[in-house]
Parts: sequence; structure tokens; C-alpha cells
Amino acid sequence: MNPSPANTGRLAWAALRMLLVLTLMTGVAYPLAVTGMAQGLFPAHANGSIVSVDGKEAGSALIGQTWNLEGTDRPDPRWFQPRPSNSGYDPLATGSGQLGASDARLTEAVGDARRRVAAFNGVPESAVPKDAVTGSASAIDPHISPAYAKIQVARVAETRGLTPGQVDRLVDDHTAGRTAGFLGQPHVDVLRLNLALRDLVAS
Repeated sequence: MNPSPANTGRLAWAALRMLLVLTLMTGVAYPLAVTGMAQGLFPAHANGSIVSVDGKEAGSALIGQTWNLEGTDRPDPRWFQPRPSNSGYDPLATGSGQLGASDARLTEAVGDARRRVAAFNGVPESAVPKDAVTGSASAIDPHISPAYAKIQVARVAETRGLTPGQVDRLVDDHTAGRTAGFLGQPHVDVLRLNLALRDLVAS
């Protein structure tokens, strides 16, 4: 290899050209192409799966949110409640609590949460499913298990003046199965369920 300044300059110029070309291809052209395809083929998904009600954004089907009594951190008994969140459902602060299964603090927190959920929904502690007392890895999971939705039916029905059968059918109608029949677990999107509940009460 010739270490002369001229040869070094040619190599540096070739490297710079390659950097510029790859930057344009992978940093500009590719993102624009993918964004354009996404906007053209799946605009709702590309824009965050925003759910609108009466022309106003009610939330995203991909991000969980709280359903508390206004101005408080207490859950509103009129609505189905999501699973716990370490971040308060802040999409800018996602992540789990990082406590191991053998950590006494986690065991105590889960026990306390199980007692609160059982009392809030009027069910025995043995009926409280895991997702009702543990957060997801992302801390913004919008879904709950059908089991968690089911233990909330009686409470929601009573506070809304509906029959348990009406609310139970609502849960069944909004329970999605496994993706492609085998991926993941059956789940219920809390936002869509609560919006359907709102429509049922208003009808």
C-alpha cells in the first residue's frame, strides 16, 4: 500500500463519497420510501392507531391509559381498569420495575395490589389474575386478559345501571384471539372496550 499523501487523499475521498451515498440511501431515501408506503397502505397504523370519538382523539389503541376519578389517582369504578403501569402509562418512560421474582419488595407489592383489586371488584383474591397486579415489560400495554375483564363485569354493571349479562357480552365482543391463531394470548383492548361501554350507556 502506498502511504503517500496523494494516495491517502484518494482513499479519504472515496470513503467520504461512500459515506455520503450510504447516508442518502439509508438515512433519507429508505426512510422516505417506507414512510410513504406506510402512509399509503396503512395510514391509521402509521399515525399511531389513534382512536377518535366525536371528532376528538380519545387515545391510541397501542398505548394504555389510566381510567381514574377526575383529579385523583383512584380508579373510577364506572370503567374497566387497565393493568398496572410503572410509568403511569407515560410513553416516554417505558420499562418494567426491574425487580426480580424473588425480591421481597415485589412480592409485597403484588400482594397489596391483589388485595386492592379483589376489594375494588368484590371478588376473592384467588380470582385475581396475574395481569391485574403486574405491569407489562413496556409499562404501556393497552390490553388486559379476558379473565381480568371478567372480574370487573359485576362492578361496572352495578355502577352503570346495566345487567351483568349486557356487560359480559360487551367483553366477549371485544375479546381478540391469538394472532394468526397461535401467536400471543387472547386479550381485550381497554380503550375500545370502555368506548363501547360508553356507547351502550348512551343508547
